[in-house]
Amino acid sequence: MADEPRVLIADDEDAFRELLVQRMQRRGWRPVGAADGHEALAALAEQEFDLAVVDIRMPGPDGLEVLRRAREMQPALEVVILTGHGTIETAIQAMKEGAYDFLTKPCNLSELDLVLQKALERRRLADENTGLRAALWRQEQVEIVGESPAIRQLLELTRRVAAADSNVLIEGESGTGKELVARALHRWSGRARGPFLAVNAAALPAHLLESELFGHARGAFTGAAADKPGLVELGHRGTLFLDEVGEMPAELQPKLLRFAETGEFRRVGETRLRRVSVRIVSATNRRLADEVAAGRFREDLYYRLCVVRIEVPPLRERREDIPLLVDHFLRRRARGPRSLSPAALDALMRYHYPGNVRELFNIVERGAILASGEVIQEGDLLLPGAVRLAERPAGGAPVPGPTAGDRFPTLEEVEREHIRRALERTGWNRAQAARLLGVSVRNLYRKIDEYRLSPGA
Repeated sequence: MADEPRVLIADDEDAFRELLVQRMQRRGWRPVGAADGHEALAALAEQEFDLAVVDIRMPGPDGLEVLRRAREMQPALEVVILTGHGTIETAIQAMKEGAYDFLTKPCNLSELDLVLQKALERRRLADENTGLRAALWRQEQVEIVGESPAIRQLLELTRRVAAADSNVLIEGESGTGKELVARALHRWSGRARGPFLAVNAAALPAHLLESELFGHARGAFTGAAADKPGLVELGHRGTLFLDEVGEMPAELQPKLLRFAETGEFRRVGETRLRRVSVRIVSATNRRLADEVAAGRFREDLYYRLCVVRIEVPPLRERREDIPLLVDHFLRRRARGPRSLSPAALDALMRYHYPGNVRELFNIVERGAILASGEVIQEGDLLLPGAVRLAERPAGGAPVPGPTAGDRFPTLEEVEREHIRRALERTGWNRAQAARLLGVSVRNLYRKIDEYRLSPGA
């Protein structure tokens, strides 16, 4: 909360509203007057307030509606309702919906001062409590596991960048943990008290992604039955994580550019300009500079989003972290094996991991489910043989390749054997086997028919 409390005064009686404005200015507060509900909501969209004094009856949206919208837009705002003698029931309803207190008009100004002072004190205590929680949150260990030089360098850079308020672009292959880095940036930043909101730019068509980001007005399109704030509004004073930003539709890139430059935006179907403060952290599994060179991504938007670039290394470039990651995954499980056999760990150390840390987690999770004892064996991992093993094992010696007399299995044969072993491990429970394999039950049935698999075959 600011040293000079910011107060919204929404009342359609000009003389009374001006009296309160002058009274608060003399106390060193920063009041803003609003003559009706529309002006009050506009002010709430433009800036953040510590307190609000709202008349229950005024033109446009009434005080109850302003209260409801204010609680959505600024949840920490303390609201004091002013009511006439004939609207006490409405004032009580306002209390149920989150108002701090209500006073009847004409009100005693000294009494109003006392109520506002108490509301302000509650706001200060709430902010202090939030600040303490944020400080503890920043001190917690971020789940970026590893001791390799590559991870040490990544964590050091992330901490340095977090202290700034610049937009960040995180690049790395799928499954490397880009969102973990984004969350660490938020947690270690001055915005840790604010929200962390994420959206995948590849998951929605352009018109729905625009609405998700910037919100929409009622009636803006079919199905827009009510006003809806977007993520940029909800993320005010926090961090917005744009995953797969390289997939951002071309028609939406100019609007994102304007927001990145100014913090200003319009909801879909609205003409009113809004302004918020949000840090943008983007991620992509592509080289976004190459997308710019190919004409698929705006160059000016690239430079706005990529003030600082962080690259997350693939797992194959930090194999020494695999034992730590495995131990971390197993400790998170409520029950089951807590270790691997030397042969199982050696197989994991030699695997190539096209899916990176995410794939390692799936392999270990599958092995823990299939293990018959307290130790995960190599056969429990269901690795697809030598198909995707690295060129060298952990010790550095080359992995022997097939000789001229060897018959190398086809990919279809490897897949068939992989599915058969999963089915046998689960007693031919198709649903459980599908979960282990990471496929739908429908696709598993199709593969069973394709490979003519049956119990005992």
